[in-house]
Amino acid sequence: MNEITEKIRLLRLQKGYSQENMADLLGVSTTAYGDIERGKTEITLARLAQMAEVFHTSVGDVLGITSPVAALEKQNRQLELEKLQIENEKLRLENQYLREKLIGKALLDTVQPFSTNPHKNSERPRIGF
Repeated sequence: MNEITEKIRLLRLQKGYSQENMADLLGVSTTAYGDIERGKTEITLARLAQMAEVFHTSVGDVLGITSPVAALEKQNRQLELEKLQIENEKLRLENQYLREKLIGKALLDTVQPFSTNPHKNSERPRIGF
């Protein structure tokens, strides 16, 4: 199986078609279609165009060919995804920092009445036993 026949198989599976369904849609026998997917028979340009129509895609897509514009769009989507992942991580770290700061303040407020402050002449709270 080569790249083209593998791509055809994947497109067929994505559409939820069986080999029998594809054979019917293309007007060939199931054996003939199976031979196409196994790479045992050459695919004509007319047959590729027919398959592209069945898959609702382009012949270039069936062949695994991407245009420079499509490649740039894919690259831009990938960069946007990475940017969003970085932003998400930044927000997660900021959230963690603020939570730790809030917990630290709460602990300090809890401990403060029991600590001594040399600058104040206040008496330390007594704990009775």
